[in-house]
Amino acid sequence: MIDHVFMRTRRQFLFTAGLAVAGVGAGGPAFTPALAGGQPAPAAAADVAPGRHPLGLEPDRDGLYYVPKGYRPGVAMPLMVVLHGAGGSSESASTAFPLADELGFIILATDSKDWTWDAIIKGFGEDVTFLQQAFLLVAGKLSVDRSRLAITGFSDGASYALSLGIGNGDVFTTLMAFSPGVMQPAEVAGKPRIFISHGTSDGVMPIDDTSRKFVPRLKALGYDVTYKEYDGKHTLPPEIRREAYSWWLGR
Repeated sequence: MIDHVFMRTRRQFLFTAGLAVAGVGAGGPAFTPALAGGQPAPAAAADVAPGRHPLGLEPDRDGLYYVPKGYRPGVAMPLMVVLHGAGGSSESASTAFPLADELGFIILATDSKDWTWDAIIKGFGEDVTFLQQAFLLVAGKLSVDRSRLAITGFSDGASYALSLGIGNGDVFTTLMAFSPGVMQPAEVAGKPRIFISHGTSDGVMPIDDTSRKFVPRLKALGYDVTYKEYDGKHTLPPEIRREAYSWWLGR
């Protein structure tokens, strides 16, 4: 179930995400240490109140970002990109707000431009471009720890997180895919840690056709994969979400 799709090159993604690239060749990109080597990001230009904020980039199919209660301007904080399922919207990210407050991370969630993410329909394109724009907006307002960027999603959002994340594993250090149905990276970069979970009775994305194939393949390629199966259908149990987020942050 790994299909070839076309996407913006990794060099384009890195530049538009604000990560300086010293050179791209057989050895891959080399980042400016201050942005990719664990150093704090520059302080935000202005204070932003804790809570939910609209992106304000589009009148329709826009998105949101969430500033947790413990955020302090000038102190870099991890950021998680949350991707919705088919037919959904960034509104679904609101279920993660309490954990963002508790564990301490910023949330960025965009809306797909169509009923689901571009790569699942026709190949990477406008959804990646919009996510880049949204990230630049948020990174310009908040102090983001760019060494701890994660991307996650459920169902089609999980498929997109896996596909985009594997192709940009030198940007996203952690991928969390809850009940994915497709894994279709256009290219490979870096070696992000990966968390995958799936219900054993999932009738929408049958586990034998998806995660039970993806996980051995990823491990064979040298990825550090944490895999959780649970008794359940096409759902994301709260305890699995909490475990994954805590795993990401080393709690």
